Amino acid sequence: MSNDTSFSEFLLQAFADMRELQLLHFSLFLGIYLAALLGNGLIITAVACDHRLHTPMYFFLLNLSILDLGSISTTVPKSMANSLWDSRDISYAGCAAQVFSFFFLFSAEYYLLTVMAYDRFVAICRPLHYGTIMGSRACVKMAAAAWASGFLNALLHTGNTFSIPLCQGNTVEQFFCEIPQILKLSCSDTYLREMGLLAVSLCLAFGCFVFTVVSYVQIFTVVLRIPSEQGRHKAFSMCLPHLAVVSLFISTVMFAYLKPPSLSSPSLDLVVAVLYSVVPPAVNPLIYSMRNKELKEALKKL
Repeated sequence: MSNDTSFSEFLLQAFADMRELQLLHFSLFLGIYLAALLGNGLIITAVACDHRLHTPMYFFLLNLSILDLGSISTTVPKSMANSLWDSRDISYAGCAAQVFSFFFLFSAEYYLLTVMAYDRFVAICRPLHYGTIMGSRACVKMAAAAWASGFLNALLHTGNTFSIPLCQGNTVEQFFCEIPQILKLSCSDTYLREMGLLAVSLCLAFGCFVFTVVSYVQIFTVVLRIPSEQGRHKAFSMCLPHLAVVSLFISTVMFAYLKPPSLSSPSLDLVVAVLYSVVPPAVNPLIYSMRNKELKEALKKL
C-alpha cells in the first residue's frame, strides 16, 4: 500500500470463526450489555428521583453511571452486530468516532474516580468542613472538570492518531478500535508524537493514582482511630465500594497495557480488553448497591 491511508474501513478482530461461537459471543455480550443498562439506569433514576440521594457522593455516582453507560455502548453494540451478521468491518469515520468516544468516556471516568476519592477524604477526614468544601457549586465544577479533561484528552489523541499515515493494512487486532492497535498500522516516524502524548497522559494518570492512594491512606488512618465499631462500619461502607471500583478499573487497565510482551497474544488481548472495557460498567452498579443501605432503599422504592 502507499504511504497514506487509502482505505475507507477497518477490519476488527472477531472472537470466533464458527457460527455457533459467534452466536454464543452475541448472547453473552447481550446479557452483559442488558445488565449494564439495567443497573446503571436504575442508579441514575434512583439518584435523580429520590431527594435523599441529592448529596455530593450520589451526584458523582450518577455521573459515573452515565459514563459507564456511554463507554459500554461505544464498544459492545458494534461487536454484537458484527458477530450476529458475521462481519468484521467498521467504517473509517466510525472507527475514529469509536476511538474518540471510548477515550473520552474512559479518561473522564478515571478523573471522576479521583474526584470521588477526594470526596470520601473530605467526608471522613474533614467532616466539619464537608458542607463548605463540597458545596453544590464545587461538586458541579469538579464533575465538569473531569468531563472536560476527558474530552480534551480524547480530542488531542484522536486527532493526532488519525493524522498519522497508515500503510500496514487495515486490520485492527482488537474487537474495537483502540489507539495502540491503530498505531501498529503506522508506517511513519510521526507515531513518536503519539507516544509523547501517551507519555503525558500516563504522567497525569500516575498523578491521579498517587492522589487516590494517599487519600485512602489518610482515610484508613482516621477510620482505624474511630472508637465505636458502628462508626468504623459506617465509614468503611462509604469507602469500600469506591475502593473496589477503583481497584477493578486500575488493575485491569494496568494488566492490559503494562503486561510483558511475552504474554501478549491475540486471544489474551481480546480477553483482557473485555475485562477492562466491558466488565467494569456492568459490575460497578452491583458493587455500589451491595453495601449501600440508602441506595438499596431508594431502589426498592423505585
